[in-house]
Amino acid sequence: MAQGVLWILLGLLLWSDPGTASLPLLMDSVIQALAELEQKVPAANASHTASAWLLSASNSGPHNRLYHFLLGVQSLDAAELDPYPLSPELQGLTKAVVQHDVREGREYGVVLAPDGSTVAVEPLLAGLEAGLQGCKVINLPLDSTAASREAGVTFPDVVAIAPDVKATSSPGLGDASPDVTTADIGANSPDATTGCPDVQASLPDAKAKSPPTMVDSLLAVTLAGNLGLTFLQGPQTQSHPDLGTEGCWDQLSAPRTFTLLDPKSSLLTMAFLNGALDGVILGDYLSRTPEPRPSLSHLLSQYYYGAGVARDPGFRSNFRRQNGAALTSAPILAQQVWGTLVLLQRLEPVHSQLQCISQEQLAQVAANATKEFTEAFLGCPAIHPRCRWGAAPYQGRPTPLQLPLGFLYVHHTYVPAPPCTDFARCAANMRSMQRYHQDTRGWEDIGYSFVVGSDGYVYEGRGWHWVGAHTLGHNSRGFGVAIVGNYTAALPTEAALRTVRDTLPSCAVRAGFLRPDYALLGHRQLVRTDCPGDALFHLLRTWPHFTATVKPRPARSVSRRFRRELPPRTLPATDLQ
Repeated sequence: MAQGVLWILLGLLLWSDPGTASLPLLMDSVIQALAELEQKVPAANASHTASAWLLSASNSGPHNRLYHFLLGVQSLDAAELDPYPLSPELQGLTKAVVQHDVREGREYGVVLAPDGSTVAVEPLLAGLEAGLQGCKVINLPLDSTAASREAGVTFPDVVAIAPDVKATSSPGLGDASPDVTTADIGANSPDATTGCPDVQASLPDAKAKSPPTMVDSLLAVTLAGNLGLTFLQGPQTQSHPDLGTEGCWDQLSAPRTFTLLDPKSSLLTMAFLNGALDGVILGDYLSRTPEPRPSLSHLLSQYYYGAGVARDPGFRSNFRRQNGAALTSAPILAQQVWGTLVLLQRLEPVHSQLQCISQEQLAQVAANATKEFTEAFLGCPAIHPRCRWGAAPYQGRPTPLQLPLGFLYVHHTYVPAPPCTDFARCAANMRSMQRYHQDTRGWEDIGYSFVVGSDGYVYEGRGWHWVGAHTLGHNSRGFGVAIVGNYTAALPTEAALRTVRDTLPSCAVRAGFLRPDYALLGHRQLVRTDCPGDALFHLLRTWPHFTATVKPRPARSVSRRFRRELPPRTLPATDLQ
C-alpha cells in the first residue's frame, strides 16, 4: 500500500514543472496528500514504486539515474499511469514541492515543519522509497574497479566528530536487516546482494588502497550522491560550497515562498540536508519494520507532529542530527560518497564532471564532502535564524564584533521560567524577551547572542557578528548564551546542556568565531546576579573550559552607547540579562 501511494504521488508531481501551490507549504499539507491517496489506492494496485515515478520524469539528470538504477525500476510511459486524482488543491501542492531546486535566490520543493525546520520533500520521499524496498547493497563490478586502481592511492583520513549520541529506536545502518527485497537490475549491472550486512565490517577501511566495492542504496539516493556531485568542482579541490544555507519564509502561518539568506547557495541547503537526513532515518526505520508497516501519513505525523515514532520522544525531527549521527560514521559515509561517484562514472550517460576523474581525485572529493558534512552539519546544533521566530527589526545600527572572541557567558532566562519544549512556545518566548528588551529596557535588540530551547534547537539572537547586551562590561569580549528556564534548583535537559557545553562552542571554534582556548563563565562571575541559577552554575564548574578565577572588567570601560543598553547594577538579579 505505502509503495503504491508513493508511486501515485510522485507520478502526479514529476510529469509537470514545479507549480504554485494553492495550499500553504507546510509538512501537514504533504501528510494530507499522502492520507488522501492512502484512502483511494487499493492494496492490490500497489505494485509500482515511488522510484518508478521519479524516473519517469522527462529529464534524465544524475539523480534520476541513481533512482532508476539503485531502486531497481524501469521508466514508465505516461499512458501506463493509472489515475488516482488528488483534490485540485493537493495536486497544486504536490506539483510545487516534489522537485527540489535553487533558482535566483529562492528554494523550491521545500515545506515548513512544525519544529520550525524547513524540509526538502524530494530526498525525503526517495529515502522512504528506498526503505520500503528494504536495505539493499549494490556490489560494484570487480573488473570496473580494478581498472581504476592506481599505485599509491589511499583514502584520506576522515575523523568523525559528530556528537556521540545513540538513537534509541532507530538501529544503525550496519545492523542486520530481515525481509530484504532485491530488484532486477540486469545482467550487465553491478551485482546486488540481498540483506544488509554489517556495513562497518564489510566496507573497506578508510585507509584502504582500493576504491569501494559496494553502495548502499538508501545513503546513495538521499545523501551520498548529492554530497559527492556538489563537491565535485575540480580535481582534488580543497574548496567547498556553502553547506546548509538557511532562508526565510514570506510568512510562517501560511508559507508560500522561501528565500535563501545567501542567493549564491549550492543545492546542499539546510532544507535539503534536513530532508535527506529525514529520508535516511525514516527509510532505515521502514527497512527494519516488518509487515504490516505503518501508513506513511501516520509515520510522518508521528515524526513531525506527534510524540515521536513508536512513541519515542527522541525519534522526532527535532533530533534528526543526533539520530543521523548514530546511524553512520564519517568513514562509512565517505566510502559511500566515493562509491556513489564510482557508480555514476559507470552509468550512461556519464556525468560530465565525472569524465576523466581518477579514483584518487574521487576519494579526495568524498573526503572533503564528508568532513564538511559531519563537522558543519551533523556536529553542529541546528540554529533557527531570526526570521524563523519572528524577530522585530534591530533598532539602531549594530556594532560588529572583533572575532574571534575569547569568552562564552552562560545565562538562564529566569523569565520565562518554564523550559520551552516545542517551536511554537520557544518562538513566542523569543518574541516576548525581545519586546521586553526593546520596549521596556530600551535596548536595540534582544540582548543575548543565542538562546537555547529544550526543543532541540538554538535560536539566533544577535548572532555571531554583532555586539550583544548580556554581560555588563563584557559584551564585546564574549558571546552571551542563555537557556530558556529558571535553573536555580533544577537543571536543563541533557540536550540543551550538550549544546552549550559541546556542540555550539566547538562549531564556533571551527568557524573562527571563538578562540580554541576560550573561557566559559557563568553570568554571576562578572555581574552581581544569581544568573545562571545555583543548580546550573554548580554544573558549569565541572565543564572543561570553565574558568574559576576571572577579574571582572570595570563597567566604566564600556562605551556610553553600550552602557545605555545594559541594566544598572542596582536592578534585581532577575533583570540582569
